Amino acid sequence: MKPSRSILLGAVLTRWLAACALGPDFQPPQGPQAQHYTAQPLKLSVANAASAQQLALGAELDQAWWRLFQSEALDGVVRRALAQNRSLDAARYTLAQAQELAAAQAGSLYPQLALEGGVGRDKYGDQFLGTSPKPPIFSYFALGPTINYTLDYLGGNARSVEQQMALANFQRQQLHAAYLAVSGNAVLQSLQIASLRAQIATVQALLAQDRENLRLVRLAFADGARSRLDIVSAETQLAGDSAQLPPLRQNLSLAQDALAVLLGQTPDQGLPPEFELTQLTLPRRLPLSLPSALAHRRPDILAAEAQLHAATAAVGVASANLYPQITLSASFSQQSTDASQLFAHNNNGWSLISALSAPLLDGGSLRAAHRAALDAMQASAARYQQTVLNAFGQVADALQALEHDGDEAQARAQALQAAHEQLDLARKSFAAGSVGVLPVLDAERRYNQASLDEVRVRAQRYMDTAQLFVALGGNSPDSAADPAR
Repeated sequence: MKPSRSILLGAVLTRWLAACALGPDFQPPQGPQAQHYTAQPLKLSVANAASAQQLALGAELDQAWWRLFQSEALDGVVRRALAQNRSLDAARYTLAQAQELAAAQAGSLYPQLALEGGVGRDKYGDQFLGTSPKPPIFSYFALGPTINYTLDYLGGNARSVEQQMALANFQRQQLHAAYLAVSGNAVLQSLQIASLRAQIATVQALLAQDRENLRLVRLAFADGARSRLDIVSAETQLAGDSAQLPPLRQNLSLAQDALAVLLGQTPDQGLPPEFELTQLTLPRRLPLSLPSALAHRRPDILAAEAQLHAATAAVGVASANLYPQITLSASFSQQSTDASQLFAHNNNGWSLISALSAPLLDGGSLRAAHRAALDAMQASAARYQQTVLNAFGQVADALQALEHDGDEAQARAQALQAAHEQLDLARKSFAAGSVGVLPVLDAERRYNQASLDEVRVRAQRYMDTAQLFVALGGNSPDSAADPAR
């Protein structure tokens, strides 16, 4: 939404009046002077160069940062969420409301012109005139403009406008934060669904192997080559692997329901076509904002800064309330006891009034309110600092998670390869009659676990990459601030 003319004119007048306004002038706080996000240098790499990730320090994220995963299906899910999410709609309208409130407050900087009229019939009694002769009952008619202006010589009104404009900026950053939250959650839930589907497919493939093993053991038992213990062991392996499916399916249902809500629909309405992890590309180049720039791009930090601005302006409002208020007013009207003579030239009436209201005894209310405003400003400053610290902590956590993911991916790939070789040797030995079924089942158990671990760490790398982009503040387009009207 473009700023209204009232907001723009109010901003100009606010700056002009700021020279004589009471209270502290807001100065954007300086961000941390950190040179790095983590205490130790990070090196994101794995043995397999095809899956290595490298940091691009100082590079900017694209607006549609999720496109770095190179998945049209994922892009479609996120765009659908941004178009249909109800929380995002609410944030848009809340911003529009805040902007209108700022425009309304800006009107206090101008003279207030109104048209007043009156019609009445009066009879005066002793309470008003005492023993003086009373005029007869009469009717009267009046019509004319009035103008009122509060002389803002202390800048109290200007500070009020400044406060409302800061609150409107806070809501703008809240909208950007909602945009980032919706897009980030849509990506994470989609990745979680893809991960769980991959894990379920892996378990189902393992169950197929378990059933085939059980069939072969039963045939060998029928021929007298295997014992009943071999059958029980194979059945135990099948039952144990089968027990992994229900919790995976439950988690899949939860993720699908969460994604449906993000898309602004009930879970029974269905989801977009599901995609596989294999349809995603792990971003190799990771844009990483400089630490000095993080405080200027994260919407939660900018929202905290806007709140600090509003709290600072509130101190100016409370300061101005400690001093006399001067109001100027003027009126001009046509007055007559005969409606047909209302606009006659000799029926003109006018007034010029100046009024001063100065606090004398208020029980200390105004000074207490001023001290409260100062305390609120200090609290807002502390919240801003904590928000910045939390942001740096989240970026550091995401970076370290990616580094550990890379190390774990390498270890899991080696473990899977070793487990596969062990299983192959065990099956060959079993076929040759050199060993019983127990070594085979043990090798299968290790291979099954290694397969699931490999899928999980592969999916975790995608999710931790998305978490990094979200922790960096994404890059919300300006169009996110337009309320849908």
